[in-house]
Amino acid sequence: MKEKINKDNIPQHIAIIMDGNGRWAQKKGAMRIFGHRNAMTAVREAIEGAAELGVKFITLYAFSTENWSRPKEEVEALMGLLVQAITDEVPTMMKNNIRLSTIGDTKSLPGFCQTHLEKAIAETQNNTGLTVVLALSYSGRWEIAEAMKGIVKKVISNDISAEEIDPAMIADHLNTAGIPDPELLIRTSGELRISNFMLWQLAYTELYFTEVLWPDFRKKDLHEAILSYQKRERRFGKTGAQIKSDF
Repeated sequence: MKEKINKDNIPQHIAIIMDGNGRWAQKKGAMRIFGHRNAMTAVREAIEGAAELGVKFITLYAFSTENWSRPKEEVEALMGLLVQAITDEVPTMMKNNIRLSTIGDTKSLPGFCQTHLEKAIAETQNNTGLTVVLALSYSGRWEIAEAMKGIVKKVISNDISAEEIDPAMIADHLNTAGIPDPELLIRTSGELRISNFMLWQLAYTELYFTEVLWPDFRKKDLHEAILSYQKRERRFGKTGAQIKSDF
């Protein structure tokens, strides 16, 4: 399947909603955290597959603001797994020239998580290959609200006028400032929604939904998603004829 992919039409930014860990565990008669533990193979496969194809950014929806309402034991276990995963994967990131970044309200994470995150980000900051963006304590509505607060402060201080506010300025105040919008969003587990993820950035993103539960996701599933993306005509509001005439 990888050989069928057009290397000249690779999405530069792929976003993934990693869904289905709990259901995967329940199918095996185990607790939900068992699914989270077994999700790391899928994370590695997605990152390796993206890097091999020349993808520049991959954003993984790891923990939403809404996830804080889950049982305390599950949240604490997730935070522990996050730290373990970061610690374990930094040597591989360094070896493969991968940079780590984050979006979201990371200040709301436990102190030990923040410490390990900051250390990993600092260690990998000079790498120039694939950038892995972890969305942690993140939601699209939260991000947009934070951007609005930042812009309002500038208006109040007379640094800008209200008339200067445009989509480009809003984008510059989002967590993803400097990162291109995703061209492809993948959601696993068969759910058909975006769950408050990158609401601004997904305006013209191609959406791909798969029944595969996240712990079972492998490179071949990434390849299938990219092949689906490459069969689509991205028009951005134009007609198909206009798009063809642009080339």
